[in-house]
Formats: sequence, C-alpha cells, structure tokens
Amino acid sequence: MWSIQGQGPRLCDGMTRREWLRIGGLSAFGLSLPTLLNARAAGATSGKAKACIVLFHLGGPPQHETWDPKPDAPSEIRGEFKPIATAVPGLQVGELMPRTARLMDKICILRGMSTDDNAHSSSGYWMLTGVPHQPTNSENSKPGAPNDSPCAAAIVQRLRPGNGLPASVVLPEHIWNTGGIVWPGQDAGFLGRSADPWSILCDPNSPNFEIPGLASSGEVPPLRLRNRLTLLEQVNRSLDAAERGPAVERFDVRSRQALDLLRAGQARAAFNLDKEPPVLRDRYGRNRWGQSVLLARRLVESGVSLVQVNWTRAADDTNDSPAWDTHAKNALRCKTVLMPKMDLAYSALLEDLEDRGLLEETLVVWMGEFGRSPKINGAGGRDHWGHVFSVALAGGGVRGGQAVGASDAIGGHPREGRVQPQDLTATIFECLGFRPQDEIYDGLGRPLPLSRGEVIRAAMGA
Repeated sequence: MWSIQGQGPRLCDGMTRREWLRIGGLSAFGLSLPTLLNARAAGATSGKAKACIVLFHLGGPPQHETWDPKPDAPSEIRGEFKPIATAVPGLQVGELMPRTARLMDKICILRGMSTDDNAHSSSGYWMLTGVPHQPTNSENSKPGAPNDSPCAAAIVQRLRPGNGLPASVVLPEHIWNTGGIVWPGQDAGFLGRSADPWSILCDPNSPNFEIPGLASSGEVPPLRLRNRLTLLEQVNRSLDAAERGPAVERFDVRSRQALDLLRAGQARAAFNLDKEPPVLRDRYGRNRWGQSVLLARRLVESGVSLVQVNWTRAADDTNDSPAWDTHAKNALRCKTVLMPKMDLAYSALLEDLEDRGLLEETLVVWMGEFGRSPKINGAGGRDHWGHVFSVALAGGGVRGGQAVGASDAIGGHPREGRVQPQDLTATIFECLGFRPQDEIYDGLGRPLPLSRGEVIRAAMGA
C-alpha cells in the first residue's frame, strides 16, 4: 500500500463514490444496478439495524460454561461451574457471566447452531461466509478457490459504500492458526479485492494508540500531499488498462482509500478513544479486547455499517490452548483469563449502546467458529466440537429474553431448532435491511444469493 507515513499495518481497500465512477460500472464488481437498488429499497422498508457488531471468539467458546449449562449432566460433562439465574425467569447462563445475566432480556441465544465441522479454519470459513468449506473438517486450509466466497463483512462493504469511513472494518487483527496460517473466508473472495473489509492491525489499549495513515506528519504538508495525489493520478492514467494487473489495481484502490481517510476528520475522530470518559473505558476493560469492543461502538456511531472484533491470541497464550481453544485447563482459563474479560466488555457494549439509544439499530452478534466437546478430556480441557454450539444475538430488531433451539442433555447435538451458518448470515442481512435472496455475481457472471440460508424468524422481533 502507498503509505503517507512509511511502513505500518495494511488497511484493506474499499470503494468510494469516485472509484465507482472511475471503474465505470457496478456490474464489473459482481453486483448489478437493479440488485443494488433492490437492496437499498429493502433497507428502507425492512430491518431495524443500521449497523452490526460481530464479536468473534477465536478458538471456539465452550457452550457449557457460557450460554448452555448442563447442571444435571455427569460431572465430566457439566464441569465445575454452576448456572445462574438471569433477568429472564427460567433462562440460565453460566456463573462466570454475572453481568451478562442481568441483560438477558435483551439477548436471544441460538442454542442449536451446528456445522458438524471440527476444524478451526473450515468451520470458521462457514461461519464467516455462510457457505460450507470444501471439504469440511479441513484444518489449516488457506484462502482461494474453490473456497472463495465473500465473508458477510465483504458483502456489506459492497452493498454499502462508505461515506468517509469504510462500510466494514475488522480489528484488532485478522484470524490465524498456529504458524500464522490465515483462515479463508475473511476477504471478498470472488467479489474482488475492492470489496475486502478494512482489516486494521492495532492495539486500542496502547497508551500511544493511533491508526497509521490517519494523521499527516509534519514532513508531509497539505500542499505536498495534494502534489503526491496529482502525481499518482497521472501515473495511473498513463498505464494502459490492459497492462494493469490485479496487484496494480489493488494498490491503486488502497492508496485512494488511504488518502480519503487521511483527509476525513470524521475518521480521525472515530478512532480517538481519548474522547471517552476514563470510567467508561474502565467499564469495557483496559485490555486489547475491551478497548477494541469500545472502538467498535465508536465506529458504528460514526457510520460504519459492520465492525468485526476478533478475539485473537494474547502474547502469553500457548499453542496447546490459545485464545478460546481450551484443550487444557478449560475451567482455569475460563475463570481467570477468558470469561471475566468477555463478560465485562460484552455487557458494557450492550449497556452503552442502550444508553445512547443505539441498541435497537445495532445488531450485536456473539459467536465463534464452533463449540467445545461435552466430555472434559484428561488435560482438563474441552476439544473441538462443531456438532452443536451457541451464538447470541442482541439489538437490531432481535427479540431478546429467549433461547431459540436446544441441545441434548449433554450439550452434544441439537435436540430442536438446529440452524446452520447460512441461516445466521441470512438473519444478519435481514436485520440490516437486505433481502438474503438478492443476488451478487461471481467471477464468471453467475448469480448467487447473498445467503442460501433461512432467516431465523423465531429470533426476530415483531
């Protein structure tokens, strides 16, 4: 990426109005004009959410210790923690979620989510795109055909071009397996790089937190910046379109997006966490996760349509149980490392959005790539489990105070209300005002629906 201030974390490219006009046609980007108009019309007549925040818990959160406790199961299944009552009579969650329990009237639990895929990257691909990986149960799979479906964030990036800020942002980093292997399903796939959500590598909890490229240094005064932009445009015009490969096109779009952000005071203000009262920052948690969740709220408040916050590995995580991948010492990690941060930031987000009058127009999705095994293993951990797990929805037109679907007596398989990732993506699009059956086009011009799933109507409000 062409950088104003030198090297820094890359931001993925998006589309501005100028670029739509420069490229010269919507259909070239996999979306027909009638489809876009239909999507916008749908957005004006259905769906309460103006924005969506996805909280993605890398590794697979255990359903038993979170949303689906099993107090009557044998000890090797139920674990050492007990369920607690919530704000909704008869609806219980794990005891490590006391703050969340008080907000249960705002939350809808999907207890029958299922992929039957026990591999991080392939089950994760399905959860992020709504399309099953080929083949399933494929660990360390990499991006690329045939698994090049766009993630939900990329589809939103395409359907809602940004207005000074990108439509979709992913932070504080992308998702990866041990060895730095990047998961598939985190980009725009066949839609092309111009629809990639903006991936920002950052630590909002750092005392010197800033997004590289959002502040012009003293070495590049406004006049020099304008001259550089003029030079860049002249070079672009001098290149024959037939000789400009995908890498050059991606470079061009990213450089323009970087300049747009640099000149947008709105962007700089959105990322300025110092504007938040210290007591509120404390409420979210003074750690990378908590401050990233707070930043997500600031971004949707500033007009970003979708923000995905990834719970990734901490610096001191080990390869045997990184993040939520608790193959060992599941109870200890839940009690000391995972659940306190999660419960604090998640409850803070819901309360903060409600206090600002934003919860009804902001869909909050709590999810991971799968769940954990019912039986605790010899290392005191729970292993990969895609057969049934829980996802939580709140705000944005969702009817809270309920659990949709149920797992069996040990939390091992769906008992009723089984749903799959494509149903979740269909529901997200529905809440955002897009019809899941609206079409996008792959690289061969074949029409494909935004989602092949069914909207989870039981989760929706009146």
